[in-house]
Amino acid sequence: MNHIFQKGHDSQAPTLLLLHGTGGTEHDLINIGKMISPNSSLLGVRGNVLENGMPRFFRRLAEGVFDEEDLVLRTEELKQFIDDSAKEYQFDRNKVVAIGYSNGANIAGSLLFHYQDSLKGAILFHPMVPRRGIELPNLSGNSVFIGAGKNDPLCPPQESNDLMELLQNAGAQVQIHWENHGHQLTRGEVEKAAEWFLTL
Repeated sequence: MNHIFQKGHDSQAPTLLLLHGTGGTEHDLINIGKMISPNSSLLGVRGNVLENGMPRFFRRLAEGVFDEEDLVLRTEELKQFIDDSAKEYQFDRNKVVAIGYSNGANIAGSLLFHYQDSLKGAILFHPMVPRRGIELPNLSGNSVFIGAGKNDPLCPPQESNDLMELLQNAGAQVQIHWENHGHQLTRGEVEKAAEWFLTL
C-alpha cells in the first residue's frame, strides 16, 4: 500500500496509523497525528480503491452503503500491511493506535470489528458502523475516541451512538465527543482527541 512512515522521538509511544477520508492521501493526517501525539511514529496509508479517481479504503455501493465483501477483504489487507510494516520499521505491533477520518475511520472501525488485538486503540472522526449483525471480538483493553457532528449529513448521530454501544458491548472503553457541526473535521475534536490520548 502507498504509505509514508515518519519515525518518532519516543520509541515507547504508540505508533499512529493515519487513515484519510475519501479523496485523501497518506499525507492528509500527518499534522493531525503530530497534534495528538508529537513524539509518536506516524504511518500514513493511502487506500487502494479508487472511486471516480478518489482514493478510498473500500468500495461502497451508494452513499452510506458499504460493499461488505470488499470491506472484509480490504480490512484483512490493511491488517496484513500493519503486521508487515511493524517488522519493516521496527515498531511495537501491540502499540498501534489508528486515527481515521470518515472512510478512514470506517476501515479503522472494521479492524476492531474483525480482529482482536489489531489495534491498541482508535480515534474515529465521523465514523459509521462498519458492519451490523456480526459478533465482535473481545475488545476489553481497547480504548476508542469518537468525534462526531450533531449536524453531520453523511454520518447521522444515531450511527455514532450505535457504534459506541456495539464497541462498549464488546468490552471497549469508549469516549464520544460531539461538535455542533457537520462532517468536517474540527480543531475542537482534534484537541479533545489529544486530551483523550494522554489517558491511554
